[in-house]
Amino acid sequence: MNKMHPNVIIDFHTHAFPDHIAARAVPALAREGNVTAHLNGTTRDLIASMDRAGIDISVVCSIATRPSQFEGILAWSRDIRSSRIIPLPSVHPDDADLREKVRRIGDEGYAGIKMHAYYQDFFLDEEKLFPLYEELQQRNLFVVMHTGFDIAFPRIRRADPERILRVVARYPQLKLVTTHLGAWDDWQNVEKLLAGRNIYMDISFTSSCLDDARIKAIMMSHPEEYILYGSDSPWRDQSESIQHLRSLRLPEHLEAKVLGENAARLLGEI
Repeated sequence: MNKMHPNVIIDFHTHAFPDHIAARAVPALAREGNVTAHLNGTTRDLIASMDRAGIDISVVCSIATRPSQFEGILAWSRDIRSSRIIPLPSVHPDDADLREKVRRIGDEGYAGIKMHAYYQDFFLDEEKLFPLYEELQQRNLFVVMHTGFDIAFPRIRRADPERILRVVARYPQLKLVTTHLGAWDDWQNVEKLLAGRNIYMDISFTSSCLDDARIKAIMMSHPEEYILYGSDSPWRDQSESIQHLRSLRLPEHLEAKVLGENAARLLGEI
């Protein structure tokens, strides 16, 4: 990762599934969230989408909804890992061997993991997550964390900005990537509590939910090294999301950081 081309474009937030799972998982998830899938959920379709959009690398985020899924996700991550696809394995917070699983992920060279408070049934700042955060911080691994509400779940405040602040106060060296511009559909509190702090944010799944002026205002008020481009493919079209980012007319140096420079640095820090 340290030799990555400086102009590389990295989509830091995508989803895909093993081929035999994608055909049923994508339609089911689309129904749950009342959203449209723009791809069929396979890595093959994702790479074709990347080619159309001019994206060099996609980070594929997996979610272990049960502890027993760890091995399967890790094995699939090995299978799909390539110069174009960077997979993030996942652990479940109820796993009895949580710290050992994180160590295995780090030992196999993965830069981080993906977690989701709704699909994995936890609150961001609850005590059972502390061993996970400690191990991630110790191993210098990042966590991409779904933050804010979720379109497919009741509006329980599982991963809101106040909980984010409690986590980063307790684990100041933890590389926490908050998704959806800090917290999906809780952007008033993002502006109040998170904007301006050294907390990573990706911009996935915001373009149709928040007006452009407000998206740009949050991005311009945040440290420029801590913003990452993400589409949330297949739930957003990668070409459209790239076009939307460019339509914001950010300063040229900031756009370059968001499109790839920040992600390349974060991915290369292990």
